[in-house]
Amino acid sequence: MTQNFTLTLSCPQRPGIVHAVTSFLFSRNCDIAEHQQFDDTVSQSFFLRTKFICGEEVAGVAELTEQFESLASSFGMNFRFDAGVPPRVVVMVSKMGHCLNDLIFRWRAGTLGGELVAVVSNHEVLRPMAEAAGLPFVHIPVTPTTKPEAEAELLALVDEYGADLVVLARYMQVLSNETCTALQGRAINIHHSFLPGFKGAKPYHQAYDRGVKFVGATAHYVTPDLDEGPIIEQEVIRIDHSYDPARLATVGQDAEALALSRAVRWHCENRVMMHGHRTVVFS
Repeated sequence: MTQNFTLTLSCPQRPGIVHAVTSFLFSRNCDIAEHQQFDDTVSQSFFLRTKFICGEEVAGVAELTEQFESLASSFGMNFRFDAGVPPRVVVMVSKMGHCLNDLIFRWRAGTLGGELVAVVSNHEVLRPMAEAAGLPFVHIPVTPTTKPEAEAELLALVDEYGADLVVLARYMQVLSNETCTALQGRAINIHHSFLPGFKGAKPYHQAYDRGVKFVGATAHYVTPDLDEGPIIEQEVIRIDHSYDPARLATVGQDAEALALSRAVRWHCENRVMMHGHRTVVFS
């Protein structure tokens, strides 16, 4: 019986990295199925993602990690092995369902890369959509006075469902710094425009007033700096002067759904590596 694994790593640039990694895998009778690498000449950093297949002689992630430690130390690597298990995903929403609907469709089609396990919302509006897909729907109301308790309940749910990733699919509440920190590196948000443009209320009215010629959306990791997290993916659609705010919003929702689903899939497939305020994405 074969097993699928993915190795991702980053380290300072130097000769011999790829040879060392491939030799390590070859010595364990592992077959490389996919390999990507990137040399960042600005920061003198090296990034690698290798998907490989091993036989029964490799016990699992813990064994590979232990055996790789010595090699990683010699190159100053930050690394991670992952087995071929789809990450568990909790989706957070408010009232708009276009992103949730798209995520559910791709999950059912087997193209999302992750396993949706629950939907959490501060409103009841999208309960029918979630439950029709067979997903548990958890209503957590949020008010200024109950926000700390609501976020504590959210984090408890993340643990309860064993979630590896939290997706803010147009969840219209600003998370506290503490919650953002607790979810760092495992929470993705979608923003309606190219950051940091058109923040605040009625973004598509703002875009209309400015006479924009492109409508875009940005999927990024959640950080305490509002809408300033490392960008994973952006989608853009050309428009013209004939688009009123309502039509702009419709086009914008298409861009949001596309950018978010790609970001979720790439994260779930271990294709995204954070590098300071930036990301390296092996798409």
